[in-house]
Amino acid sequence: MSQLDPALNVTITAPPRRLFGRLRVPGWFVLLLHNRKSCLGLAMVSFVVLIALIAPLISSSHPNDFNLLAARQAPSWHHLFGTTDQGSDIFSQVTLGARRSLLLGVAAGALATAIAAVLGISAAYVGGWWDEIVNLLTNVFLVIPAIPLLIVLSGYLHTRGMKTMIIVLALVLWAFEARILRSQALSLKSRDFVAASRAAGESTSRIVFGELMPNMISRIAAGFVLVFYVALLIDAGLEFLGLGDASTTSWGTTLYWAQTNSTVLQGEWWPFFFPGAALAFTVLGLVLILAGIDEVSNPRLRTRKDA
Repeated sequence: MSQLDPALNVTITAPPRRLFGRLRVPGWFVLLLHNRKSCLGLAMVSFVVLIALIAPLISSSHPNDFNLLAARQAPSWHHLFGTTDQGSDIFSQVTLGARRSLLLGVAAGALATAIAAVLGISAAYVGGWWDEIVNLLTNVFLVIPAIPLLIVLSGYLHTRGMKTMIIVLALVLWAFEARILRSQALSLKSRDFVAASRAAGESTSRIVFGELMPNMISRIAAGFVLVFYVALLIDAGLEFLGLGDASTTSWGTTLYWAQTNSTVLQGEWWPFFFPGAALAFTVLGLVLILAGIDEVSNPRLRTRKDA
């Protein structure tokens, strides 16, 4: 069984495989597991997720505990990532902060991708006034710069908790992916399997969610990964600028307090380096996964070994 690639009108020939009994793995995911870039990216992201899951077991103290006797200590065996000006353990801040940063990125990516998939694919299939409305909304959000808009919204929000940031990020980041999914759905709506479903009397929702969307799953997965790491970077940037919830523990908040306390000017590099390195490591892993998805979906990008 082959899977249609909507971007290049080619067929991904890897057949679905059965794992754990009746669970079937799509062919594009099988190819993804044989791609070097995606495998390395999956390993890197899985490592960060594992650290986040076991963070309470490996952290030496509460991330916000103050201990002036241990303040401004460089990395050592007792404090692997050193301590802050108030004596807080940076290793605990980085490991426990991974939980909030990853959860926010996943939730924002999932919500933005869901909005983009539903609006983009349905607009392409239904057409007419619905397509014009979705196009208008997409153009508006594409024209407005995302970062300045988020800065303005964050300044006016009374609460800057995780739920609020997830909704704001998703509403800002959905438009680009919706435009891509709409263009690909337009090329698929004239295919035989869609015409057969329409002739059989299938409803619009059944065709959109049961026919078009499964044949675009690789592009939807790529869009999720893209929004995931963009949301991570934007959230960390907003928190670094002081526009996030400073009472929470995350990579961006750790960077914010390091900048507020002018640690670099005092010769303390570790409060900046370790949360920044964790963020860069995670984003690099996601970028490698995205590159692997692109190579799997586009045969012209595959290496000879992966082909």
